[in-house]
Amino acid sequence: MPELFHRKLERSAIGFVIAIIAAASVGGIVEIAPLFTIDETVEEAPDMRLYTPLELAGRNIYIREGCYACHSQMIRTLRDEVERYGPYSLAVESQYDRPMLWGSKRTGPDLARVGGKYSDFWHVAHLTNPRDVVPESNMPAYRWLARNALRTDDLPQHLAAQKALGVPYTDEMIENAARDAYGQATPDTEFASGVTERYGEATQVSAFDGVTTQVTEMDALVAYLQILGRLTDAAYRDTAATEQPPDPED
Repeated sequence: MPELFHRKLERSAIGFVIAIIAAASVGGIVEIAPLFTIDETVEEAPDMRLYTPLELAGRNIYIREGCYACHSQMIRTLRDEVERYGPYSLAVESQYDRPMLWGSKRTGPDLARVGGKYSDFWHVAHLTNPRDVVPESNMPAYRWLARNALRTDDLPQHLAAQKALGVPYTDEMIENAARDAYGQATPDTEFASGVTERYGEATQVSAFDGVTTQVTEMDALVAYLQILGRLTDAAYRDTAATEQPPDPED
């Protein structure tokens, strides 16, 4: 009986190494080659805006509390996902996410389009005790976020780190990061106008947790949730079916 080819190959150290390199190269080429055409495949979004300091702080809290372990932020092109969550996710929507939070685990629903879907009050109630608004929820409560004052003194460093990674924050944005975080959560103060000047008129300025005496981690997390899917309207343009992004004022 003739000896099998792979047995001959296994006895030759050099041949086996060459075979491994050849197999790995195929996989590498398949993954790397598309990157050379990345400019042709990633959509353009001229209206794309940056996370405000408050929203970025909320994103950090989202990561710290492990929310990404149960919630994905990437709607796939499958019909049932689009009908449930909204337009499928585009690469351009994550261009300022460092790190990206696409995920794949869905103990809870996908959050890619949750921004503007519910009111600030709903999010606060949900985070305080999820079963008050979703009786079947198995999500833990995060009520202490409303008691924790948000640390803002280090926000300039957070924005500077993001800028070093390619996010186009300006020196003015970095310098005013702490004031802008405070102003976005306290709409009746002098700092609120600076937020919209630097980040655009569409920026949501609100007492997110319903209290204006201090800025809390609850303010930051709700501000972040309310911007998910709303940094750009690219996903709602040129689609097969005309859709509109949710209006937080409705």
